[in-house]
Amino acid sequence: MSVAALSIRLARFDELDDPGSRGFDHAGQGRDTLLLVRRNGEVFAYLDACPHYGNTPMAWRKDAYLNGDGTRIVCHAHGAQFDIATGECLVGPCMGQRLMRLDTTVSEDGDVSVFVPLAFASRRGGSEGEGEDEDET
Repeated sequence: MSVAALSIRLARFDELDDPGSRGFDHAGQGRDTLLLVRRNGEVFAYLDACPHYGNTPMAWRKDAYLNGDGTRIVCHAHGAQFDIATGECLVGPCMGQRLMRLDTTVSEDGDVSVFVPLAFASRRGGSEGEGEDEDET
């Protein structure tokens, strides 16, 4: 089943640390609502929302989504730890649940874009000039 999604350019691949993470406020909500993680030359994207309770934001400070050795995504509110590639909760109160993963693409020019389901993209505020192409994923 395909879901209509909005393609949003977030960053340049070569500007992301490896391993590293970065949050983005694609919706103009005044807080990061998406996160990118680069690890072993791959990029993964998730909604910044812990599934444990009320979709709590996960970083304890700006862009701090990973554990100390950069091997897992961590919800600093609940202590949950998630697999970077799948978003599956491996440790913590939300075992059996997972983060909402978003499809990503890296253009030939090195731009990293995510495909945000229209249900989430419609919450965008303001007018971000880039990444407003609609795609089906």
